[in-house]
Amino acid sequence: MKVRSIASVKNLFGKRVLLRVDFNVPMKNGRVKEKYKIEKSLPTIKYLLHHDAKVILVSHLGRPKGADKKLSLKPVEKVLAKILGKKVGLVELKNAAQKIAKMADGSVILLENIRFIKGEDKNDAKLAKSLAELADIFVLDGFAVAHRDVASVSGVAKHLPSYAGLLLAEEVKGLNQVLLKPKKPFVVILGGAKMETKIPLIKKLLPQATNILVGGGIVNTCLWAKGYKVGRSIIEKEHKKTALAFLKNKKIIMPVDVVVGSADGQGVRVVPVDAKFKVKDAKFGIYDIGPKTISLFAKYIKKANTLVWNGAMGMFEQHPYQFGSRSVARLMATRAKGRAYGVTGGGETVELVKKLKLLDEIDLVSTGGGAMLEFLSGQRLPGVQAVSK
Repeated sequence: MKVRSIASVKNLFGKRVLLRVDFNVPMKNGRVKEKYKIEKSLPTIKYLLHHDAKVILVSHLGRPKGADKKLSLKPVEKVLAKILGKKVGLVELKNAAQKIAKMADGSVILLENIRFIKGEDKNDAKLAKSLAELADIFVLDGFAVAHRDVASVSGVAKHLPSYAGLLLAEEVKGLNQVLLKPKKPFVVILGGAKMETKIPLIKKLLPQATNILVGGGIVNTCLWAKGYKVGRSIIEKEHKKTALAFLKNKKIIMPVDVVVGSADGQGVRVVPVDAKFKVKDAKFGIYDIGPKTISLFAKYIKKANTLVWNGAMGMFEQHPYQFGSRSVARLMATRAKGRAYGVTGGGETVELVKKLKLLDEIDLVSTGGGAMLEFLSGQRLPGVQAVSK
């Protein structure tokens, strides 16, 4: 699937461009805690401003039920203005048309949290048309919302010439490379708390993947399905049949040891995954992959020419369960950008990569967790479809 990039539009001078971005950033005490998503949208914003367009930014923040001052985009607007070194301004949708009429070429405004408006999530046709009336062109740059069939994504695209922003085009190109032309060996690393979100991806990638290395909740459910006692480990009983099927597939590589302990990091020990495996204390659970598993996974990662990683290997935010995920991150960064093409994504995965300062060491760090999973699972994303050739 190829997209129409905004870079293909020859004349943007004076054009009113409605730019859907993803500024759904972490907040703390009314301030922006992490600027990563804002920074990722800068190339498209600056491109439009450089070409003297009138940029109207649209985003959401959190999951408000109606207008909520705590989820106002005002703190985001302040950060963006500082980064751009120019005035932005936060505008309510009801006042937007009047404000836009007075905009100078090469200027930018930010609409207030679009989720304050009831019709957004329901893809209300009236809201979509109201947004479209504000602009001449629609640009989707927030890949993280590309899987949402909502008014500010797929709805507005029905009424305006629609294009992909530079970030969205980059993400689609990178993910297409994984789906369509993965250079072998092709190694996929999957973790995270929920097995359910990974099942479609495993089924889609298994035919072309050389191996799939699994950690996190997938492991817990697979061990439980096989009859082992897993204590307080997070499991999904409804996926027992699927878990047993995965265990029979030789392409799927399971851990050979795991780290067991309490949720707060007490009583920790490494337990081999063998015929005698058992979490003896009912208060304990599996919270990370063990050292021998890290060594095993390293052998596959070091030989890969294409790498995809989504989901932490364990509860990495709690010491001492961080070592599996950190090791995978460093191994991937060592192999990517040169010897292999590496793609990673997902909220906790990106958080870890940022914390370890490895963002620049991986070819594509996707801004969309759910969107990335759906795209690689072969599902059609409404937003991507709206800007496709």
